[in-house]
Amino acid sequence: MGIHGYIGAGIIAVAEILMLRGVQPVAAFFTPIAWWGYILLVDAIVLRINKKSLIVSRPREFLLLLPLSIGMWLIFEFYNLFIRSWHYLNLPPQMWMRLLGYIIAFATITPALLETAELISSFGWVKRLSQWRPRDFTPWLTPLFFIGLVSLVLPFIFPSNYMSPLVWLGFIFLLEPVNYRFKKDSLLKDWKEGNGRRLVSLLLAGFWCGILWEFWNYWAYTKWVYTVPYLPEIKIFEMPILGYFGFPFFTVECFLMYSSLRLLIRSPTYPQPLNILR
Repeated sequence: MGIHGYIGAGIIAVAEILMLRGVQPVAAFFTPIAWWGYILLVDAIVLRINKKSLIVSRPREFLLLLPLSIGMWLIFEFYNLFIRSWHYLNLPPQMWMRLLGYIIAFATITPALLETAELISSFGWVKRLSQWRPRDFTPWLTPLFFIGLVSLVLPFIFPSNYMSPLVWLGFIFLLEPVNYRFKKDSLLKDWKEGNGRRLVSLLLAGFWCGILWEFWNYWAYTKWVYTVPYLPEIKIFEMPILGYFGFPFFTVECFLMYSSLRLLIRSPTYPQPLNILR
């Protein structure tokens, strides 16, 4: 394992100790600090298995992914103004510290998800599980696109936290047909070829990262809490149990948003995508 993996594991361990002792500013910034350690650790494991990884083999892509991750999550923060599914507690009083915390935290989201998906995709049992019967979804592309469009518009017309599932599914329906048409990283195109490795890896990565997000968030001083209306009394950590089913779909959305953004970024120096994105 690369040395950055040991550094990542050390970051997580030290952050846990200082957070439990209430040492500031680590207690306030604990969750993003832990996620940066996680990203380094997982990247090192991927490097060990595949002999290449995002940070070591494609550092420019990793750096580009950070602002994109911030921008993509801000889209969901904007939707949250209407669906009001979560809010934050114990934010630092100084605005500059809040902004710093937002930047550090939001930048970890997409890299953590895609690094985890890359790791999961390298497991042999995932490859065996992902051999599916080919199916052509071309006739469904236009209906799916309009379903996605309607899903993403309705929360603005009828603001309610009952609209949350539309936000976590809408971008999938909207963007997947676009990626398919432009022959970019399309999960339906994979399915047409009988290969579900990327979809399985993304879904499992979302489920695992969702559990880890909520575990670390539960103990953190600065944290988020939910107002999910579906079985709100049955929780694991701060998240109502049904909310965990949203994380896998959110991961697929991040993948598709990133893939769609690559349609707009044309540069001779822009790196090729990760294996998980091929």
